[in-house]
Amino acid sequence: MKNELKEKILKIIEKNNKLTDEEVAVMLGVATEEVAIAVKELEADKIICGYHTLINWDKTGDDEVSAIIELRVNPQRGSGFDRIAEKVYQFPEVETVFLMSGGFDFMVQLKKAPMKEIALFVAKRLSVIDEVQSTTTHFVLKRYKDHGTLFVDEGDDKRMVLTP
Repeated sequence: MKNELKEKILKIIEKNNKLTDEEVAVMLGVATEEVAIAVKELEADKIICGYHTLINWDKTGDDEVSAIIELRVNPQRGSGFDRIAEKVYQFPEVETVFLMSGGFDFMVQLKKAPMKEIALFVAKRLSVIDEVQSTTTHFVLKRYKDHGTLFVDEGDDKRMVLTP
């Protein structure tokens, strides 16, 4: 029962982490103290790893860009991809690193920065790692949906007007 409660809590706060323990308790029909204890345990077990705010930077005056970089690497005997991933995620510019299947081994997302800074980071710091065979950099031009949140106004009627 306790694991079931934790799973329900996770599903609720994944969508809105601003809810209080009291609000989550009401939604689940349990005591507030049960929710508070479960959340503390989830944090201690590193199941809840942080709380982040999703921001639509396109609606601000921000002119920095996001970049996604694909890496093709030579895995090392004994440590496989883990040692290479550690080299990559140690850079402060790196926000996300995923090991992937397919044509590339890693997907790396960088913090927003001016395009030139991203290009220099890839050229001078990322691509010179011994195990890196190649990189492909993608600049994010527009976000339509991120973490389940739409970044386009749903109220805009995009249908063409027809007149008789």
